[in-house]
Amino acid sequence: MNPSMKSANSTSPAPVLEAHQLHKRYPKGKGWQEALKGISLKLFQGEILTLLGPNGAGKTTLVKILAGLVEPDGGQISLPQVERRTWLGAVLEGNRNLYWRLSILENLVYFGVLRGLSPKQARQRGLEFLEAVGLLDKANQIVGTLSRGQQQRAALVVALVHDPPILFLDEPTLGVDLEAQEAISTWILQLKNDGKSILLTTHQMDLAEALADRVAILLDGVLALEGKKQAVLQGSPGDPYRLELQTPLEEGDPRLAKLWACGAEVEGAAVRVVGEEVLWEVLRILDPLPLERVERESLSLEGLFWRMLGERKRP
Repeated sequence: MNPSMKSANSTSPAPVLEAHQLHKRYPKGKGWQEALKGISLKLFQGEILTLLGPNGAGKTTLVKILAGLVEPDGGQISLPQVERRTWLGAVLEGNRNLYWRLSILENLVYFGVLRGLSPKQARQRGLEFLEAVGLLDKANQIVGTLSRGQQQRAALVVALVHDPPILFLDEPTLGVDLEAQEAISTWILQLKNDGKSILLTTHQMDLAEALADRVAILLDGVLALEGKKQAVLQGSPGDPYRLELQTPLEEGDPRLAKLWACGAEVEGAAVRVVGEEVLWEVLRILDPLPLERVERESLSLEGLFWRMLGERKRP
């Protein structure tokens, strides 16, 4: 790793980014659609904050506002400890983070100079990072000829070449194979240990649970939950259970309203509940439908996320 990186402070972390009451709306038909409805959050030094939410929740809008790519309609963003010109490195999903007709090294020199480095510094730092992620032998290869996993690792290197204190990683492992996922995940943890502050968005709940120090769940433009990962999970009431039906309940089935009324979450043929009393009530509602299995789920971000999503959908 870059020897200039500093180890994470062992004392209480300080916020490196603060957002207060962010609002954003977009024209929709003859009216407006509110994408963000007063979002406030902090990113602390040397931590990974994982931002979760379904499609349309406002995650992309929030990340683009924090990155300075979109202006909010209201609210403030402050960077108490960092210099604004070189504060951020970002890998944004759905965007080409690299020039595909240039080699990796050419991209590194170009973006490094753009962010204040000399060509020599950009080349030297870039080669060190490429060695760290196993791409040194690909340094002079055209980006467009690389595999998806190699492109993602190259994008991470380019985002880091100017040694920013903050990283925004939007779906960094999307579409890559398991080996590349493991390599990227390991490097993200190493970057955190080196003192980087990382905002991660992902739909991969196993990745979120493995990497997150804190979790923020965004629903319909509102921050529905935020806190340290273990505190969030331990604060989930009761034991979660999962039931699997042989066939999903059809829309309009009167059992659905009864399941929602007692607090169950229904997703296809799966029914999730919290607490033994609710479990027995759900079993009575479903009787005599055939079940594939009933099992207790371990506390997980995935279970918590789907439970909150189910609560949002209930009438």
